[in-house]
Amino acid sequence: MAAQDPSSAHRQAPGVGPSLSGAGVIVTGGASGIGAAVVDIARREGARVAVLDVQDPPASDVVALRCDVTDEEQVVAAVQAAHDELEGIDVAVLSAGVGGFGALVDMEAAEWDRVLAVNLRGVFLCLREIGRSMINAGRGGSIVAVGSISGTLTERLMGNYSVSKAGVAQLCRVAARELGPFGIRVNTIAPGATETPLFAQTEALPGYQERASQRAALGGLGSAHDVAAAALSLASMAWVTGQVLAADAGVSLWSPIDPAEALES
Repeated sequence: MAAQDPSSAHRQAPGVGPSLSGAGVIVTGGASGIGAAVVDIARREGARVAVLDVQDPPASDVVALRCDVTDEEQVVAAVQAAHDELEGIDVAVLSAGVGGFGALVDMEAAEWDRVLAVNLRGVFLCLREIGRSMINAGRGGSIVAVGSISGTLTERLMGNYSVSKAGVAQLCRVAARELGPFGIRVNTIAPGATETPLFAQTEALPGYQERASQRAALGGLGSAHDVAAAALSLASMAWVTGQVLAADAGVSLWSPIDPAEALES
């Protein structure tokens, strides 16, 4: 697989701007949460959308492809089907993911594997196949994986989840270098506290959501559409690759040793 001249590849890559009209967009995990919000925005912008998920997407005017992102054969077949149906893939948002919760010393290996399989192996398989599709099409493209600010923060009881999201960010950096010569950009969006079915599980933790809301610089919890809009904006940036963009209202700016808190108490 020979690389193109980088300057030539960048000239050939489509500049997916504020409007996605006519673009082929593939979304993993597009049946709910952030993925469903990406699908909604892309459809309203006039994109042709394919959804890879183990559930049926709420939108009826998309290419719905049942796919377990941990299964290599299913991913290969689904991405090929999406490529054929969309007549090429211009933008991909990889948002399929699961949560995990538990102390490392109490965690079964099967639970560690479950989270890493979906959140990291799944991103790798989808990125690999979509990257191949984009290279073969020869018109560049943009891939955004959904990571998390948990990939850089140190949060107890979320070791498997945090490691999986840290791995996503590093995977995308490496992919950005390898795919850049083909005019393919690869970035990571890192949500914070976002109102999704996955985040809803934290309702069982007393005061957790209230603290997250209070510690966000902008205040409050994010919506799935807030993060989806940021992901698609990142996908549109023609001269940006290998980056991690936190879409978290500034909650990751909070410091447990902030000296100003002593003056506020």
